[in-house]
Amino acid sequence: MTPFQPAARGIDLIIRAERPGDREAVFAVNRDAFGSEFEPKLVDELRKTPAFIPELSLVATVDGVVAGYILFIRLVILKGPAECPALGLAPLAVAPPRQNRGIGTALVLAGLAAGERCGHRLVFVVGRPQYYGRFGFVAARVRGFEVAFPVPDDTFMVRELVPGAMQGIGGLVKHPIVLNS
Repeated sequence: MTPFQPAARGIDLIIRAERPGDREAVFAVNRDAFGSEFEPKLVDELRKTPAFIPELSLVATVDGVVAGYILFIRLVILKGPAECPALGLAPLAVAPPRQNRGIGTALVLAGLAAGERCGHRLVFVVGRPQYYGRFGFVAARVRGFEVAFPVPDDTFMVRELVPGAMQGIGGLVKHPIVLNS
């Protein structure tokens, strides 16, 4: 993946694929952003699964230091005996001192573009509608999708990477790891 240089507010930001040497910094960014070790440990577990896509595990660096992280993983939509591929966005994290400077926005935009370039059609996220709605995410349940863990309707969202990708598709979105949060 070619590094992405977004127009973030007054900082020298580069977004690139995660490298093996980034693991500790990615763990710290996730831990600090979420205030727990659940998300960074989830990322560590996801790296061990077939759901992990190295090209869609992105870091944002500021002056060469990891300041943010986003991960897109393979999901499967189960519709009867059929399966449809999709992506899941989680987590998105920015180091607290670097928040509110456009790093998260740049990571989401770069990740969505990379997912589309890799041939993916749909992306799911569980998150704040006020934040993800501005990237085109919409409520997923009203469009026929369900998830196997408890989550409020307004926070379970989907976005097409290809226009019309949701047409005729619905079903249970299967996460590669059972979430017990």
